[in-house]
Amino acid sequence: MSNQIKIPRGTQDILPGDSEKWQLIETKARELCERYQYREIRTPIFEHTDLFQRGVGDTTDIVQKEMYTFTDRGGRSLTLRPEGTAAAVRSFVEHKMFGNPNQPVKLYYIGPMFRYERPQAGRFRQFVQFGVEAMGSADPAIDAEVISLALRLYQELGLKKLKLVINSLGDKISRTAHREALVTHFSPRIGEFCTDCQNRLEKNPMRILDCKADRDHELMRSAPSIIDYLTDDSRNYFNKVTTFLTDMEIEFEVDANLVRGLDYYNHTAFEIMSNAEGFGAITTLCGGGRYNGLVEEIGGPETPGIGFALSVERLIAALEAEGAELPVKEEIDCYLVSLGDEAKDYTVGLLHQLRMAGFSAERDYLDRKIKAQFKAADRVNAKYVAVLGENELKEKKINLKSMADGVQIEVPLESFIEKFKEICR
Repeated sequence: MSNQIKIPRGTQDILPGDSEKWQLIETKARELCERYQYREIRTPIFEHTDLFQRGVGDTTDIVQKEMYTFTDRGGRSLTLRPEGTAAAVRSFVEHKMFGNPNQPVKLYYIGPMFRYERPQAGRFRQFVQFGVEAMGSADPAIDAEVISLALRLYQELGLKKLKLVINSLGDKISRTAHREALVTHFSPRIGEFCTDCQNRLEKNPMRILDCKADRDHELMRSAPSIIDYLTDDSRNYFNKVTTFLTDMEIEFEVDANLVRGLDYYNHTAFEIMSNAEGFGAITTLCGGGRYNGLVEEIGGPETPGIGFALSVERLIAALEAEGAELPVKEEIDCYLVSLGDEAKDYTVGLLHQLRMAGFSAERDYLDRKIKAQFKAADRVNAKYVAVLGENELKEKKINLKSMADGVQIEVPLESFIEKFKEICR
């Protein structure tokens, strides 16, 4: 076994038994998006590196430290997508969706993302994100809609210990005034901060507030709050968002320290966190915000937008922390038990007929004894077992047993499929 090849660090195999949970979550997300009228977009796994440098921001940890970037045979720099928003916006611009008669354009995606970071509980180097983007409207009502969609997904999957935190990052005037205040605040003692924060001071000082290495520094606690620099328009916008959330009976907390550090973020920013005991030190499940300015950055016309993204892995970890069980159905309609070579061969065609009639069905492929076949039927939670032996085959009948109550009936082979349909109805 010394030559055994193992899975790369920071990735995982999702095995049968667990993959059904993923399918259920993805199905629920798709159903919810249909209710809210968001339509699926599928973008490439890799994009030109420049897209993420411009779309995510070259001062972010994602771009500076976490991207999987490579040069292809044509000398082009390509990157495995680290997040979904930039690619969705690139597609929005490239396909001129801003010209669609139905506005805003409401999109969702589910797919793998890649970041080179230290693997830990609920965090992987390849992970799956579900996210939505709404582009083309500056109405604060759509901010509330996006937040409610994210929260609703968690709630409908069974999570109860959730906390919604929101903040306003203001408009460009608000951000500029706050930026100057941050530079003034941090400049005299910036040498006490990490190298990343020192580099961010002039480029994007709001990112300092997001630093995990220096989060306990006393200047962090006394840093100027964006709330104090909001213009009247920004304050009114934020008040409308919070009013709409209240109208929707959605509980929230306003946290002036919540920032989304990218330059194009403005107005609404939000995170959904888990309050479950034992979930871990990093409690954030989902993050999102308004990004007026991103479409222009990627080459499109002035277009407001808002979205969120969440990790399916962290969602599953939160479900486990709360002990919430997903209603995964692990059962089949019928298991065919056979006795004797002729009967065994006959079940091949019968199994096919069951499946063609829309039923989940299985048979033995290992030449097991009848007792072992019944055990196999139990293991796959068969609702019914159909038993066919050499005598039954001669008499052209089959025994059908309900595994729930043990009731057994005899059914003519020629009408077995129709009879099974009636029983299952």
